[in-house]
Amino acid sequence: MNKLELLGIIANGENSGVEFIQDDIRPEQLGKEVVALANHQGGMILIGVEDDGAISGINREDLEPWVIDTVFARYVHPMILPFYETIRMDDGKRVAVISFPEGTSKPYVLRHNGREEIYIRAGSTSRLATREQQARLFAAGGILHPELLPVPGTSLQSLDLVRIREYLSIIIRDPEIPDNEEAWIQRLLGFGLLTRAADERIICTIAGLVLFGISPRKFLPQAGLRVIVYDSDDKTYHTLLDTVLDGPLTGRYLIDTNGTRTLVDAGLIERFSEIISPFITLEQSSLSDGFQRVKTWLYPRDAIREIIINAFYHRDWTRSVDIEVSRYADRVEFISPGSLPNSMTVEKMIAGQRSPRNPLIVEMLRDYGYVESRGMGVRTKIIPLMRSENLTDPVFDATEDYLRIVLLRKK
Repeated sequence: MNKLELLGIIANGENSGVEFIQDDIRPEQLGKEVVALANHQGGMILIGVEDDGAISGINREDLEPWVIDTVFARYVHPMILPFYETIRMDDGKRVAVISFPEGTSKPYVLRHNGREEIYIRAGSTSRLATREQQARLFAAGGILHPELLPVPGTSLQSLDLVRIREYLSIIIRDPEIPDNEEAWIQRLLGFGLLTRAADERIICTIAGLVLFGISPRKFLPQAGLRVIVYDSDDKTYHTLLDTVLDGPLTGRYLIDTNGTRTLVDAGLIERFSEIISPFITLEQSSLSDGFQRVKTWLYPRDAIREIIINAFYHRDWTRSVDIEVSRYADRVEFISPGSLPNSMTVEKMIAGQRSPRNPLIVEMLRDYGYVESRGMGVRTKIIPLMRSENLTDPVFDATEDYLRIVLLRKK
């Protein structure tokens, strides 16, 4: 970094990725700022700059080893390796620039006075994370899987045991099917579909309720799927459809003597496909040889199915909003709540890197055949299908609050 670049950063002021600090800061104070930035998107700390942007400079000759060996090594956990440089201004004053990327081992904590505290960045300030924010950081770092969190108010009776019995007998061909309530509880505790509360009550996990719940939204409002159909290219008050689907993700199947599986009770994925189909297809005026209307898909059917399945097993269940699908006249938008997990980026996702946020949901959907074995649907299915059938690329937009995928209508 040169002087002009530094002056440009200072002129823009503090923000969610830049912090100004005086030379006499205490180690725990600097550690707090490092932790907050690492838990966000990384950033830069300028030592020797006042809050108003005035350059006061640094005086300590041992600042670099103090920063690296004391602050980063003793107060910040897990370890972060920063880049340290000193910029000398025209008047002889020096500014220390400490920069580091977004952390990949969240949450980062400040270790001080025998405690570990988690800080996050909110604009230009650093503050203690709330319980919900801590849960998201643990989930982002792969330490906590929100799908295994308990859902208050639920019990074994909140699950569709007929659906689960058919999963065991038909989908995974388990030879031992529970035959009483205690046996069911023990089996589903082992699967991670049930868990024990602090008072020893048996309650459903998020995964159990989402996959096999009778009415999941009764206990978990964000378990639904909102579908909105606009008759224009923009959001308007007038919609052709605006509904929230509720129910388990999985369908119920029967198997005949030839081993053929037949869907007898649709799950949320099949119900979504049925309700959205009339709005993403066109029927031609001509008839086929079988005297049926010829249907043209305006979007690749398998790409839409892949996106909606991905939305459920990648979403952040700590966010209390539904997955949302909006069909406009010229496109379809899918919004999955939550940022991408850990260090995942859109570029890595397109390249085929895998980082499932909810591995239990992924594995059970894979058992049903909803998820391909490689788990690389974006690279091997969504992008190729859009390029070959619609002659466009899907648009990916990842923020701290959601992942949005946009498919443009076939011309």
